[in-house]
Amino acid sequence: MPKAFLIDTSRCTACRGCQLACKEWHELPANKTKQFGWGSHQNPQDLNPNNYKLVRFSERLDGDVVRWNFFPDQCRHCEIAPCKETGDLYHEGAILQDEKTGAILYTDGTKAFSAEQFEEIRESCPYNIPRRNEKTGLLAKCTMCNDRVHKGLLPSCVKACPTGTMNFGEREDMLKLAEKRLAVVRERFPEAMLADPDDVNVIYLLTDKPEHYHSFAVAEAPAGMDRKRFLAKLASPITKMTKNA
Repeated sequence: MPKAFLIDTSRCTACRGCQLACKEWHELPANKTKQFGWGSHQNPQDLNPNNYKLVRFSERLDGDVVRWNFFPDQCRHCEIAPCKETGDLYHEGAILQDEKTGAILYTDGTKAFSAEQFEEIRESCPYNIPRRNEKTGLLAKCTMCNDRVHKGLLPSCVKACPTGTMNFGEREDMLKLAEKRLAVVRERFPEAMLADPDDVNVIYLLTDKPEHYHSFAVAEAPAGMDRKRFLAKLASPITKMTKNA
């Protein structure tokens, strides 16, 4: 049975413990960060090969109240991953899905993708997650701490979270917890919702509209098309080409 995260943003205080724990576990180097002139406490400004996880900050006025929304952004480990479908077209096996955990994994084989092929992979992701190390050519993103999970440990971001924002376990259990928490959170935030719970293994509980968190908080389907058809459409040309090869 696949594993899943529940990220309950109603409990996030933007301490960034998850972000730092991820960097520490994966032994990722520091980034040069910028505060002055950027206008946000979000650092670094975006995901990059040295940051598999990023707590995004969003600030807006809700009436006369300043509202802060925090979004610990990471790979969603899609049930059917468009990045893997696209990658398989060029170098099958460079991107894998662990059958036991459901984790989508970028292997050393991703070095074989050209810059142009990487752009196709990145653009296929409805959440804008994949990044490329320009020096090594390796593609980078959240690994689900798959090595830790196989040893019975929690992902490092979940282990480090002090507020209960980050949760991890069997997918069925996380879905039940998500529904339970959603019922509670809606008493205070009527617009609270779960982001794409049927299609991904990283489920976000949002207290506000998705666009008030991040441009890619949810996969947007065109008008008249539900999400399942939308995601299938993203992968369909590639699947078709692979079958015809």
